[in-house]
Amino acid sequence: MTYQQTIEFLYNQLPAFHRIGKAAYKSNLQNVLTLDNYLGNPHKKYPTVHVTGTNGKGSVSHMIASVLQEAGYKTGLYTSPHLKDFRERIKINGEMISKRDVTGFVKKYHGIINSLSSSFFEMTVAMAFDYFARNEVDVAVIEVGLGGRLDSTNIIIPVLSVITNIGHDHMDLLGNTIEKIAAEKAGIIKSGIPVVIGETGQETNGIFLNKALKTGSEISFADQNFTCILEDYDPQAGERKYQVTDKLSFRKYTGETTLGGDYQSKNLVTLFQVIKILQNTFTFSEDNIIKSISAVVANTGLKGRWQILGHNPLVVCDTAHNLEGLRYVLRQVEKIRKSGLHMVIGFVDDKDLTAILPLFPHDAVYYFTKASVPRALDEKILKLAASKYGLEGNCYPEVRSAFKAARSLVSETDMIFIGGSTFVVAEVV
Repeated sequence: MTYQQTIEFLYNQLPAFHRIGKAAYKSNLQNVLTLDNYLGNPHKKYPTVHVTGTNGKGSVSHMIASVLQEAGYKTGLYTSPHLKDFRERIKINGEMISKRDVTGFVKKYHGIINSLSSSFFEMTVAMAFDYFARNEVDVAVIEVGLGGRLDSTNIIIPVLSVITNIGHDHMDLLGNTIEKIAAEKAGIIKSGIPVVIGETGQETNGIFLNKALKTGSEISFADQNFTCILEDYDPQAGERKYQVTDKLSFRKYTGETTLGGDYQSKNLVTLFQVIKILQNTFTFSEDNIIKSISAVVANTGLKGRWQILGHNPLVVCDTAHNLEGLRYVLRQVEKIRKSGLHMVIGFVDDKDLTAILPLFPHDAVYYFTKASVPRALDEKILKLAASKYGLEGNCYPEVRSAFKAARSLVSETDMIFIGGSTFVVAEVV
């Protein structure tokens, strides 16, 4: 079996949420437990940090991995979805799993994968846990795929659980209220294991506090203990200065980050609370921390978060795809000085457009498109829905053609934004 054949098997034979949506979701952990047990329970062979949340969990996972890596720990990182290459999901010290390892795993365990009718995500989680064990990592940062309680990653007993925030996403699976979504995310809180909550929320605090009380878990709310100030965004600058303050000790941490999104201030607050707890298990220096934040992209390969693709005109993409995430990103778009705005956007078909589309600016030219995944919303349907909110533009059946059209019409002082879906961004980065 070649690598290409292996990838085709993974995408075409195994039900994958990132491609077909709800039909791939499983409401129990039995399959992944059986598969993990067959592999010898590899996840028990190294400590882990478990990260979930509606927004920011990918950035925070990469930040934590970067800190651990800078401190000298051999660090595994499991994230999802990928942008360009399946192997982005499984990394050690920023290096993707090899094609040979992917092919070898599927070939070796093809039988049990088929016999269990494993999902794409169950198989991928098992592959990651096995790969980290075989390569004897010192620690692994594990990002939840969807929700928490029933996510395939939730068989681990981490040294720390992290919940970045709660917002409106995947409500058809996780619940139709913020409280129900919070309860699903709280499912990663384990008995006696500390938990960090990134953002205080009136609707969610009680849920997290009650769960932590039941499990005997120390709970910390990051935004109650730390603040972060980011300097004004400069599209021409490669880095952005920040200052994080510990409210209890009044200690200040200053440095630079290549992550340009305004929303990263929230993720930095969460990171510093995480570091404070992890110092009970791992050893960091302040230099490790500051250097790791500046080197997140270089250390881990993080992409798609307010990523600048070009200047003159300014071209920015971002994977924000739900109400809260898009609100932050579009506020930042609004603040950018520009002579004209061009929006290349597409969504998956389960998004609540009535909540999302009102966020988008009226003074922009739109290029409605769809990514090349089965879940992508038809661009003609998107255009019709957008027109009800005064958003006007043309349809393009492919992301590349939409981006090309935008490039052909802009001036050097304009801005192009590409987003709405991780899968749209994946086709331009």
